[in-house]
Amino acid sequence: MQPTVSTTDLKRQFEAELRGNILPYWMDKTLDHQNGGFYGALTNHNLVHNEVERSAVLNSRILWTFSTAARLYQNEAYLSTAKWAMQALTQHFWDAKHEGVYWSVDAAGNPVNDRKHVYAQAFSIYGLSAFYQATNDPQALQLAQRLFELIDQHTYDLQYGGNIECRARDWSRLDDMRLSSIDLNSSKSMNTMLHLLEAYTALTSIWQDARLTQRFEGIISLFANTIIDSKSGHQRLFFNDQWQSLSQNISYGHEIETSWLLLEAAEASGKIETINKAKANAVQMAQVVFEQSLQPDGSILYEAGPDGHKVTDRHWWAHAEAVVGFYNAFEISKKDHFLQASTNVWSYIQNHFVDHQDGDWFKLLREDGAPYLEHYKVSPWECPYHHARMCFEMIRRLSD
Repeated sequence: MQPTVSTTDLKRQFEAELRGNILPYWMDKTLDHQNGGFYGALTNHNLVHNEVERSAVLNSRILWTFSTAARLYQNEAYLSTAKWAMQALTQHFWDAKHEGVYWSVDAAGNPVNDRKHVYAQAFSIYGLSAFYQATNDPQALQLAQRLFELIDQHTYDLQYGGNIECRARDWSRLDDMRLSSIDLNSSKSMNTMLHLLEAYTALTSIWQDARLTQRFEGIISLFANTIIDSKSGHQRLFFNDQWQSLSQNISYGHEIETSWLLLEAAEASGKIETINKAKANAVQMAQVVFEQSLQPDGSILYEAGPDGHKVTDRHWWAHAEAVVGFYNAFEISKKDHFLQASTNVWSYIQNHFVDHQDGDWFKLLREDGAPYLEHYKVSPWECPYHHARMCFEMIRRLSD
């Protein structure tokens, strides 16, 4: 991709990727018409692995993606897929006894992992909020409100602020609160708070509530003053109850994602000082990722350890977020190197991540850009939300 490509041409490219590849793939390949919901996993050649458990995270991200597409394009096929995801959430993932959503279920809709991780509750709020915007369905708003109340009642830390990572099915204490097997078992994390912020940003757009506003603004403040290190521009990743950092690892993917999501939240707050602080954070974080993670071929490194060792595999979602994050930094700063970085990452995506034969994107690449074909294309973590959202955001920003 050359920087001379017009905004009109770029917009067309994102429209074509969204409506010609991503959305059709997920509508055509992933719906389980026998059991309801969506298949547990698909290979890169679209072979179904329905023995893989189905995650609330995947289902709610599909709900958000197609609800957003239905609202923007007034398209009945997109709306139908959103309704399919809504049905799965209410019939399979919702815990009728203790409320909230299970972490995962099997193909028949029976709970496999019944814990109540805030990460999954947050994404359910995110998806439900988008579904309400697309349909005005009162059930979607009621469930989103109820999830906020459950999260706040059972996980909000009245003493130190923020939210405890995870609870058991009945919302009691749980010793192992890890988001995944590779994560630290900590009381609080950047990742969960980021997506709770994202969820509350969406919820505040459809529901005006004083306590929600207080919690929402509290998370913005946590990022600005505690999670982001103002000296280095990096984020702290894992914390104890008192918000003392437990790790020195660096996640470049989350940093470029936070850079624009935090500004989106600040703008939703309407507070000028908060917005200005978020803009400064966004440019600083994008600059750090530009200097330390962006590679000459347009790819970005995913993370680094405290010893300086950098993971060289290329992750799909981090690249999608980098396109938006760098462009967001360009919009704020007007510095051309951010625009160049955004278009270079987009070019790398088109050349390496997009699967032009079997649809959608490869999710994990080697350092040389070749895909790990054994890595699932669809799975509990592999979803349409990052790259569809990249397209939504870039289409909107290029239109502006």
